[in-house]
Amino acid sequence: MTDWAARIGWVVGLALFVALLYWLMREGWKWRGTLQGDLPELPTGPDEPGPPRLTMSGRYHGSTTAGQWLDRIVAHGLGTRSRAELTLTDAGLDVVRPGATDFFVPAAALREARLDKGIAGKVLTEGGLLVVTWAHGDRLIDSGFRSDRAAEHNEWVEALNSMIETNTREGAER
Repeated sequence: MTDWAARIGWVVGLALFVALLYWLMREGWKWRGTLQGDLPELPTGPDEPGPPRLTMSGRYHGSTTAGQWLDRIVAHGLGTRSRAELTLTDAGLDVVRPGATDFFVPAAALREARLDKGIAGKVLTEGGLLVVTWAHGDRLIDSGFRSDRAAEHNEWVEALNSMIETNTREGAER
């Protein structure tokens, strides 16, 4: 014979324990967002960004503090993974994310592009992730993207780094 009262009690207890864990994770996420409240609002793209140099569709895997691949930034929706459409123009990098907050990285804010293997919560094979470092307020941020066609990553790294070198050189000449 089965003791249904004991079995139901265990199931309800386990369900409450799982619910408590999810609630604690949610509160931790909200607390992290509160701690990062000093981060300015995300920039939006210009009305006329110019012709696209490169476009890419793929996934946005999140943003972290530059150089600290486990320190996820969640403020202003930067912690939300989503599909992404990237467009590189002379004005900067436009990130369109259906279902999440879009943002724009002005060309002057771009600092580096590289291939890496991971960012908070996502680890891939070596060179499987395009990581773009950019300045926002007084912080440097690493944002991770993965193209639907991984062969595009090298082209993006070269284009972004040459654009950054050009902007740095022109800024120094002024």
